[in-house]
Amino acid sequence: MTSETGRDGAEGLPDVLPIFPLSGVLLLPRGQLPLNIFEPRYLAMTREAMTGDQLIGMIQPRAPGGEREPSPAVYDTGCAGRITVFRETDDGRYLITLSGVCRFVVTDEIALTDTGYRRVSPTYARYLGDLVEPDAATVDRDRLLRALQFCVPAGSGNEIDWPAVERMPSDRLVTSLAMLLPFSPGEKQALLEAADIGACAEILVTLMEMLAASDVDADTEGMLQ
Repeated sequence: MTSETGRDGAEGLPDVLPIFPLSGVLLLPRGQLPLNIFEPRYLAMTREAMTGDQLIGMIQPRAPGGEREPSPAVYDTGCAGRITVFRETDDGRYLITLSGVCRFVVTDEIALTDTGYRRVSPTYARYLGDLVEPDAATVDRDRLLRALQFCVPAGSGNEIDWPAVERMPSDRLVTSLAMLLPFSPGEKQALLEAADIGACAEILVTLMEMLAASDVDADTEGMLQ
């Protein structure tokens, strides 16, 4: 259900949102998240979303791996994404892509549907800035690129398409790296809850520098053994 006036000033966003709890998976506004849907309750959720506003809320369980539980406790903050790619496989799975729209805070959880997937009442008030173009000028691009060089060094087996990186706008680069790099669920949540793209970039660079340092420490330990 979507309110006519738009809840919290968020025109067109639903007052009831199905959620997909998944640990270690991050969706940010304007990000693209491919998903392989195979569990019956989430197949039903996807079908019903496709007949409506096509929105699904990605959210993390508070305990890593908690999605294996029937109804794990989840963080308060998630991100609503719109299904922009949908394909059904021969074996009945759905391959979809969610495009991040706006973050939300859970205010209440609604009773389970007959098919077993969960829904929440979200408020978008804290994150209405997600609905306008971000101010990429708040990103320290030089520091971000230096951190990326240390985090994914040449010859690591994870080569970077540097010409593509150079062409990418700073806000899109921050979003892509935050979603793709192997941070912990708690670190992913910190990136999600950052106030804006500049704050997200600051957290991202710090995490990348820590990741690079941990790789160096691991290599040094291996040499000493």
